[in-house]
Amino acid sequence: MKIDRAAIRDLAEILNDTDLTEIEVEEKDLKIRVAREVYQTTVAAPAAMAAPVAAAPAVAAVPAAANDAPAAVDASHPGAVKSPMVGTAYMSPEPGAANFVSVGSNVNVGDTIMIVEAMKVMNPIKADKSGKVSQILVSDAAPVEFGDVLAIIE
Repeated sequence: MKIDRAAIRDLAEILNDTDLTEIEVEEKDLKIRVAREVYQTTVAAPAAMAAPVAAAPAVAAVPAAANDAPAAVDASHPGAVKSPMVGTAYMSPEPGAANFVSVGSNVNVGDTIMIVEAMKVMNPIKADKSGKVSQILVSDAAPVEFGDVLAIIE
């Protein structure tokens, strides 16, 4: 088997550029996996990383307590705003700042309603229709999955 050292170096460079911890590519019968260990040197970083995990049960409980309807009903709603990626949802542009929107807020097409952080990149989630925010189905700093309904715009 011939090892393509340039491809491995390219993958390692992608790891460094994107702050990923591992990457794997597969082509025909060849599979290359490049991984690196990340060491935390500060006390604040591990606590910040643990916060979204601790928030996960609360996120599941909030929609159930607020609305007994299954989440699938909300996903089919024409005003459902879905997460385009896996990440962490934030309701405001920075800690301590006012939320982008709240239940009852009027929004226009293109207005930012929240942010989803993925791989240290803050991705604005914009309203794809004008109307009133009738539900916000995630809490601040909550983990979200691809396709999760974040809010409903009526």
